[in-house]
Amino acid sequence: MAPKEKVRRVTPSDHEVTPGTDPTDVTIDRVRFGATERRRPRIDENRAPISSVELSKGPTELAEHRGARVNWRVFTVSAAVIVAFSLWAMLAPDNAANVMRDLVLDIATNLGWFYVVTIVLVILFVVWVAFSKEGRVRLGPDHSRPQYKLFTWVAMLFGAGVGIDMLFYSVTGPITQFMMPPAADPQSAEAAQDAVVWTMFHYGISGWAMYSLLGMAMGYFAYRWGMPLSIRAALYPLLGKRVRGAAGDAIDIFALIGTVFGVATSMGIGVVLLNVGFAWLFDLPEGLALQIALVLVAVVMTVAGCLSGVDKGIRLVSELNIWIAAAMMLYILVTGQTAFLLNALVTNIGRFVGTLPERTLETFAYEPGGADWMGGWTLFFWAFWLAWGPFVGLFLARISRGRTLREFVVAAITAPVLCDFIIVSIFGNSALSVVMGGENPGFAELAIEQPEQGWYALLEMFPGAAFLIGLATLSGLLFYLTSANSGAMVMANFSSTIPDPAQDGAKWLRIFWALLTALLTVAMLVAGGVTTMEYATLIFAFPVTIIAYLVMASFSKVLRMERAEREGQIIRRRSAAAHGGQVPEKTWKQRLAQLRSYPSQKAVSLFVERTVHPALTAVADEFREQGYDATLSVAPNAETGVDERTLVVHMPGHRDFHYQAAAVEAAVPRLGGRPMSHGDDVYYKVEVFTQTGTEGYDLMGLTQQQVINDVLDRYEAHLSFLRYSSEHDYASLLTPTTPVAPDTAPSIPTVADDVERMEE
Repeated sequence: MAPKEKVRRVTPSDHEVTPGTDPTDVTIDRVRFGATERRRPRIDENRAPISSVELSKGPTELAEHRGARVNWRVFTVSAAVIVAFSLWAMLAPDNAANVMRDLVLDIATNLGWFYVVTIVLVILFVVWVAFSKEGRVRLGPDHSRPQYKLFTWVAMLFGAGVGIDMLFYSVTGPITQFMMPPAADPQSAEAAQDAVVWTMFHYGISGWAMYSLLGMAMGYFAYRWGMPLSIRAALYPLLGKRVRGAAGDAIDIFALIGTVFGVATSMGIGVVLLNVGFAWLFDLPEGLALQIALVLVAVVMTVAGCLSGVDKGIRLVSELNIWIAAAMMLYILVTGQTAFLLNALVTNIGRFVGTLPERTLETFAYEPGGADWMGGWTLFFWAFWLAWGPFVGLFLARISRGRTLREFVVAAITAPVLCDFIIVSIFGNSALSVVMGGENPGFAELAIEQPEQGWYALLEMFPGAAFLIGLATLSGLLFYLTSANSGAMVMANFSSTIPDPAQDGAKWLRIFWALLTALLTVAMLVAGGVTTMEYATLIFAFPVTIIAYLVMASFSKVLRMERAEREGQIIRRRSAAAHGGQVPEKTWKQRLAQLRSYPSQKAVSLFVERTVHPALTAVADEFREQGYDATLSVAPNAETGVDERTLVVHMPGHRDFHYQAAAVEAAVPRLGGRPMSHGDDVYYKVEVFTQTGTEGYDLMGLTQQQVINDVLDRYEAHLSFLRYSSEHDYASLLTPTTPVAPDTAPSIPTVADDVERMEE
């Protein structure tokens, strides 16, 4: 029904204009809390959102098309850069290696501190998010729950975030730090104590903190706000609609190029290592030809795996990888020096924890050659994690819908890190035990000069070497496949515009990036192997540090909005709903009847049709009769089979009032091991939802009048929240989103005024 009042057109001459505003640059904005009208200065449409209501426009503003499509600007520029670099590396390998070596030395000397500070700030930020009150916020609505079981989820975290490079460095790293330590006497007791710890440090919390930062930011905006699953969406609170243009494309280009180089480096190290394993197992000649053949074989397997999707391919490979890696570690532990390895593991973890702050901030400024060591080790790994950050972060977000921020961060920086520690410690200490007595200097030299040979040389020293080498080669292959599969999927996503977070890039696009990554891998192998890969990773990861700072600023801004909303809610009591206000008042007979009532899907559907829908229809009609812009929509719910009813009262300049009645499946309580009903093990409730999740109570059994009263209670709570927001005028609060001239700005109506108008 149309509003009763007549709205007069207001011209710029009718009122004073806010000082500094062009009188001709004014738009008319009708805001109905009843029949209120106001005038606001026009604002920059591209500016960053400053409130939750503006942030809620993100899905519409960022998604120009409903379906997934290729972002040709990102795709073309990124592909051109990678092809040009690959051709340079293959046609002028010596020149490429020399130029990158000089550039890396300059970065290590002049910007090493910047990489170190960036990683420290990222660690502090994600820990602060996890243990703040906002750590309870979910990657999705408040009522969302995880898609994957804990073991499967952790396995996928580990498989995507750790590549075959960890096996490569688990032997050469500790041996190098023992023979050539950065700040101790070579082959001393002090060098031995730190040898494994340095490698644990490089594969520890720092990398996973970067993954956590980008993963939780992308997942939060995608699943809680309905934006695309991308880095540009995570920067929407900072850049506004500009992320849809050139600025957003530049961000995706940097992230995509860094991802390709990070994955190519892992692939290159992987084929160098697997080259030795396949040569040992199948008596094949080692060399570049076999490495290129392995790249081609791996690409075919990667394409097959990525086309099967996350659920079928990557999940199965991740779980299998966990079990094989565990079997390999158990075999080495049992057949090797068991007591020494266990004692060393405990010592290594203790020393890691005790020296973590000092080690994290160490730049070796006072050590001769400190910049060289930093560039070859710590800075390379930090750059490696930065390069992998966007791709692993996006993949982790993709599999973590429904997890809380605290659960996401704590799991990411503990479970996979502990797995890393076990692998590094067992391999590293097994290698150290061979060289610490000085009995086998040839093995130490081999592990430093030819790490891939050193790794397999260590495996040959155990009983049943053929079985262990076969198992280790299979484990390395699965490490490689998991990273390559998830990498191809993420590259396709970065080069696409995908409004739906559940979708992925086109299959042909994943195949293209798998092939291009293989080309880059071969190019870097030709140009100098692992060393050139390290140089390229450190160089191309630098722009990602800027992205990390932007994401931290953007995410902290939106978390302030979450805090403002929480603080604006009415203090919860036992009889209070989740987001403020009282739960519906029931008679004692209704309460008693509900204690043993476990309605079926059919009963709930009838209740919604006969009670809830008429009540919401009456309220919506009355809202419109009073001059409000109110809508009532009906949407199917495929999970429960009961249509959802959603009442929305639109409030321009403020967050809309949102009241949704939806069926929810629940388990029937059990007493003595038996369900309390004689039917199914599940029953259905009709819960009330707001924009951020469930209110936590059931409407079943209420009358139409009680449902109407509940709508008004929720509306009162909403107005109280808006009034609180206006009284606590923080920049990030959900307050009116535009500056208004003092003499024209309306006040938020009182609860009594609105309720009185509706009851009349």
